[in-house]
Amino acid sequence: MHKLVVLYPKPADPDHFRDYYVTNHIPLVMNMPGLLAWRYSFDVAATTGEAPYFAVFEGDFADAAAMAAARASPQGQRMSADAANYATGGAVVIHYPVHDGTG
Repeated sequence: MHKLVVLYPKPADPDHFRDYYVTNHIPLVMNMPGLLAWRYSFDVAATTGEAPYFAVFEGDFADAAAMAAARASPQGQRMSADAANYATGGAVVIHYPVHDGTG
């Protein structure tokens, strides 16, 4: 499993961000080839102090190659270009392989 995470700092207009993200951006996300699961939240909190991020997105792919192919696809390119329409605070994009653990 490979995870793609997008961390969004606070935007200039949080209400616009929320509305645009749900109405316009998430439909683009749902068309990403190879995306196994996805989730997002606008309720980001820190365990102490103020959270450095306003929103977070997580996407799951089978492996790094599947994620790279999805991001390079026409759908992935449209999704990436769309961030300028709502993410006025920018975005931090990270990805990593996930290793499952047992209790």
